[in-house]
Amino acid sequence: MLIAQQHTSVLIVGAGPSGLMMAAQLLRHGVQPIIIDSKQGPTDESKALAVQARSLEIYRQMGVIDRIIDGGKQAGGVAFNYDGKVLAQLSMANTGEGLTKFPFIHLYQQSKNERLLLDFLTINCCPVYWDTNLITVKQVGKQVEVQLQSGTETVSLTADWLIGADGAHSMVRKQLQIPFNGDTYTNEFYLADVELDNQQLSETEVGLYLSKNGFAGFFPMPEAHCYRAIGNLPAGIVATENLQLEDILPHLKEVTQTEIKVVNLKWFTTYRLHHRMADNFRKQSVFLIGDAAHIHSPVGGQGMNTGLQDAYNLGWKLAGVVNNQLKENILDTYAAERMPVAKDLLNTTDKMFKVVMSTSWLTLLFKKWVLPKLLKFVWSKDGIREIFFKRVSQIFIKYRHSAISLQLSNANQVKAGDRLPYLKIFDEKKQEETDLHEWCAKPGFTLIVLGKLQELDLFTLAKWITQNYPANLNFFYLPPSAKNSEVFKTFEVSSEGKKKALIIRPDMHIGLINDVVDIEMMDNYLHNVVGVKNA
Repeated sequence: MLIAQQHTSVLIVGAGPSGLMMAAQLLRHGVQPIIIDSKQGPTDESKALAVQARSLEIYRQMGVIDRIIDGGKQAGGVAFNYDGKVLAQLSMANTGEGLTKFPFIHLYQQSKNERLLLDFLTINCCPVYWDTNLITVKQVGKQVEVQLQSGTETVSLTADWLIGADGAHSMVRKQLQIPFNGDTYTNEFYLADVELDNQQLSETEVGLYLSKNGFAGFFPMPEAHCYRAIGNLPAGIVATENLQLEDILPHLKEVTQTEIKVVNLKWFTTYRLHHRMADNFRKQSVFLIGDAAHIHSPVGGQGMNTGLQDAYNLGWKLAGVVNNQLKENILDTYAAERMPVAKDLLNTTDKMFKVVMSTSWLTLLFKKWVLPKLLKFVWSKDGIREIFFKRVSQIFIKYRHSAISLQLSNANQVKAGDRLPYLKIFDEKKQEETDLHEWCAKPGFTLIVLGKLQELDLFTLAKWITQNYPANLNFFYLPPSAKNSEVFKTFEVSSEGKKKALIIRPDMHIGLINDVVDIEMMDNYLHNVVGVKNA
């Protein structure tokens, strides 16, 4: 199917999770993109497996969370084994209780994520043009000119903005000659999705097996008796097209000290791992997201989730510019906010990966004798478990130094740039329990006022919003009450008569915190800091 139109506001190259999420976020904010992919259709391969809490919060905001929860299952914990013996078992059940509505790691394959997002696009009348290759990219003035090929036919297209979501081998990135610096790990690995007849493997617990000969991991999948098996190729075995899982099983038995009985093989592949990052995530009218911008080892289940958040961060900003609601310089904050996140992720996963793969005698001793005791001790501390969950779930990510974060408050606990905390609230107006994230479900910014306001003040605020921000500022008011004391405590609204004004960005990060409710100061933030244009 060839694209009929000759121009589009946004062209997305790549219909993996990042590209599909980018399209979905644009659609939520009223922009109809064109999205293409060189593949014949959505992947049938499971690929990424873990969906972290922050991604689940995004899906909840989109209104599709029930399907994900019903179609996956929670990871119950991790068991560390050495030479087949269990050395430590760490429960992950509700590790993030009170921090998010989803205090767990959710197992839900990438292929399911893609189909869910594709259904969202379909409902919003946005097709994916499969079997369509990007041939050339050229930036001319403020536009991008591209040549596309579908089968034997070619088409020329211009776009105001181009999103490179086309993976580690990104043609967009290569065409624009953006360096992709980093390295390739020397080890070769295998991955297999299998149905097993192994009673000793947990249906909910991740099993990690370490030995002097390498490592293996078994990740339970949502379907009964199905696992993702990963590990390093043993010495003497080379990754070739003829390599089969049966060739790996003797080594797998040696590492796990367990007989692995495969009932059904669904997918088997070998691969090498890379850790690389683009020098910049933007070049004029072109942006890079997901694996096109950064790739790293799969330690911690961060890759797909980071790409989803790239799209979540950029989507509302680009939509605001396309819809002529935001000034163009807000787009500078995408790279400024997301590049430090990617850099930190690369450094963290690289260090963890090197420890897992090291075969030095000192590291082997550490993994066998010190690591299990250390893990048990650390995991027994509530504070450390909370820190771990915040990092792996990606709810810890902050943009405090962003150009669009404005802290006009003496509060130290929660600051501008932080993700809006998940806090349950009792809605006095509707007389029902909800939460702050639910208040931010609609597209646009959200103004939340904490404290006692007079009727005249409320009327003045509502009139100001109606006259100046009718399309992009939602308003909620929370007066003091015993049932909402935790909210006031979290935002350090301590004494009677004190107030707090919060402006929440569309991606549920706090843009402004102010210790007073001042219309002129909020106007200044929206117009001069964020760049909201007059209605």
